Amino acid sequence: MKRSQKFLVIFLVLTAVFSAVTAAVSAFELEKVRKNTNSAVVQILENVKEKYPEVSERELAGILNGKSENPQTESSLKKYGIDLDSDWAVYKNDNLGLIIIIANAVLCAVSCLALTAVFLKYCKNQKAESERLAGYLRKINRKNYDLELKANSEDEMSQLQSEIYKTTVMLREQADNSQKDKENLKQSLSDISHQLKTPLTSIMVMLDDIIEDENMPEDIKRDFLNDIRRSSNGISFLVQSILTLSKLDANSIVLKSRAENVKNILDECVKNTEVLAEIKGVETSVECDDSLTLDCDIKWLCEAITNIVKNCIEHTDEGGFVNLKAEKTSLCTKITVTDNGCGIDKDDLPHIFERFYKGRNSDENSVGIGLALAKTIVEKSGGSICADSKQGKGTKFTITIFGAKTSGMKEKIIDGLNTPLPECISED
Repeated sequence: MKRSQKFLVIFLVLTAVFSAVTAAVSAFELEKVRKNTNSAVVQILENVKEKYPEVSERELAGILNGKSENPQTESSLKKYGIDLDSDWAVYKNDNLGLIIIIANAVLCAVSCLALTAVFLKYCKNQKAESERLAGYLRKINRKNYDLELKANSEDEMSQLQSEIYKTTVMLREQADNSQKDKENLKQSLSDISHQLKTPLTSIMVMLDDIIEDENMPEDIKRDFLNDIRRSSNGISFLVQSILTLSKLDANSIVLKSRAENVKNILDECVKNTEVLAEIKGVETSVECDDSLTLDCDIKWLCEAITNIVKNCIEHTDEGGFVNLKAEKTSLCTKITVTDNGCGIDKDDLPHIFERFYKGRNSDENSVGIGLALAKTIVEKSGGSICADSKQGKGTKFTITIFGAKTSGMKEKIIDGLNTPLPECISED
C-alpha cells in the first residue's frame, strides 16, 4: 500500500476511534445524569404524595408527561435557588456537565496530538527517504554505478527507488559497453594498421626501386608493377570490407528482403569464385532444388556465401572439392558449404569469425576479415552461422536463415535451450 494511502487510513482510524470513545464517554456520563435526575424526581413525587394524599397518581403522571410552554416554568425554579443558566435542576449531579466537557476536550487534544505526531513522523520518513535517493543520484552523477537498491514495499518512494535502480543498471551497462567499444576500436585500429603496414611498405620500396633504378630490366619492372597491383588490390579489399563492416555495425545499410531463388544465389557464388577454383584445381558443386526460395537481400547474402566459399577453396588442396547444398525445413532454410581441405585447428575454431583473426593454417596474404563479414551479414539477415571442422577431414559451414514468420521463434528456441542454432554435428 502507498504511504499516502497508509497515512489516510491511519488518520481515518484514529478519527473513528476518537469519535467512538467520545460517544461512549458522553453516553456513560449522561446516563449517570439521567439516573440522578430520575431519582430526584421520584423523591419529589413521594414527598408530594405524602403531604397531599388527595392528589392522585394519574394527575401526577399527567403533570410529568405533559408539555408546558409557560415562560414562568424555568423562572419559577429560582425560588428554590436554582439558576438554569449555570446550574443543573438536580443538585446531586454536581459538576458532571463540566466533567463531560473537559473529558471531550482532553480526548480532542490527545487525538490531535496523535495525528500531528503521525503526520510529522511521516514527513520525517519521506524527507529521509528523499535525501537517501538524492544521495544515490549524486553518486550516479559522479559515475559511481556500484549501487545496490532493493525495494521492500510498493509505495511511491519504493517505486522511485526501483526506477533509479533500473536506470543505474542501464547506465552501468552503457558505461561498460562504452569502455568495451573503446577497447575494440583501439584493437581494430591496431589490427588495421598492422594489415596496411606490410603492403604499403612493399609498395613504397618497389616504387623507390623503379624510380631510382632507371636501368631496371623491363621484366623485373613488370613483376614489381604486378606486385604493386596485387598489394593495392589487397588494400582496397581490406578498406572496402572495413567500411562495409562499419556500415553494418552502424545499421546504415538496410537489407531489402524479397523472395529469391536459392539455387541462383549458390550458382552466383560459384561463379564469383570460379577463377580461384581453377587456379587451385578445386572442383565446386551445387545441390539445391530449383524451386527452393528464400526471403533475403540477394546482393549481401551472395557476398557472405562467396566469402565462405573463397575461404574453403583457399584451404583445399588441388583435386579437392567444395560443395554447396541448400535445403528447407518447416522452420528455416539451411545452406551448408563443405570442403575436404586441411581443416581448422580446434584451438582456432572458436575464433574464426572474429575480425582480423588469422589461424595457424591461414594464407600469408589473408587479412582475417572475410568470415567476420560473412557472419555479420548472415546475422543481419536474421540467421546464424557456425563451423565444424576436423584437421585433415575438411570443414563444414552451416548457415541457418529463419523466415519472417519464424524469426521470433529462433529467439525463443535459443532462450529455452540455451544453445546456439543450428547445432553443428561433428563429422567423425
